[in-house]
Amino acid sequence: MTFSVRRVAAVGALGALLAGCGSGTSGEAGRAHAALGAHASPSPAASGSPAGPGPSRAPGRAATPGTAPRRSGPPTLAPGPAGLTPVFERARHTTDKVVALTFDADMTADQGPRAARGEHFDNPQLIASLRRLKVPATIFMTGRWAEEYPDQARSIGTDPLFEIANHSYSHYAFKEPCYGLPALDPAAARADVDRAFEAFRTAGARNTVPYFRFPGGCYDDDALRVLSTAKVTAVQWDVVSGDAFAKDPDAVAEDVLDGVKPGSVVVMHCTRSAAPVTETALRRIVPELRARGYRFVKVSELVGR
Repeated sequence: MTFSVRRVAAVGALGALLAGCGSGTSGEAGRAHAALGAHASPSPAASGSPAGPGPSRAPGRAATPGTAPRRSGPPTLAPGPAGLTPVFERARHTTDKVVALTFDADMTADQGPRAARGEHFDNPQLIASLRRLKVPATIFMTGRWAEEYPDQARSIGTDPLFEIANHSYSHYAFKEPCYGLPALDPAAARADVDRAFEAFRTAGARNTVPYFRFPGGCYDDDALRVLSTAKVTAVQWDVVSGDAFAKDPDAVAEDVLDGVKPGSVVVMHCTRSAAPVTETALRRIVPELRARGYRFVKVSELVGR
């Protein structure tokens, strides 16, 4: 897979930013701890290609064909080898022009004081634009975000246009190293997942789905094993928007438009402090993809395929 120079540079910059996570530094490195893991394409990372830093993953752990039998509710994938949590990256076996836009609502467990000082980890204008454009979307929300913005979490989680998936409670790493994010031990990591779902329930968000995205996109077999008792499907992505700390919305839009193919999952962010141009980019992305014949769907529809 060939990366544009811009995308390689963006991924490399994120890795450098996240090197300061958890160190108590200020400025951009400190802000990286606020919200974002370094989102790189999982496929090159899996194959070891030199495309820049990306999330670790175990080879051969891609989405298991077929779905696990469920009586009702959103579909999940069948467990992988030895019962490991299955991983979904995109709907690979479809020619239908469908694409899922996903937005990570990131906030770490220790960022309350920064929010109290006025730093915005939310992006209500983005959610309003998705509604105005009638774009279904999956929001990967941290429990800490739901606690900080309970009214928004409830509004998103009761709107049939959206579904809320789990992005952990704390946005701490499930494996290390992971771009400087503080790491959880296995017991704490497993509890972190449940704590996030509980935060959604407390906020009144009903449209939750059994999907999980690893903070920073970092995982290995041990992380998949820890997650296995949660009965969720891990959801990654195949298109990196490059919106983290971006200043040019057209560059973000071009990365998405260049990368989308039938069945794609796009990773973006719902965090003004760390992804300030996402809403502007969205207003170009949506009409251009629709003009190409694409239909926007939630991740649950792609998994169901």
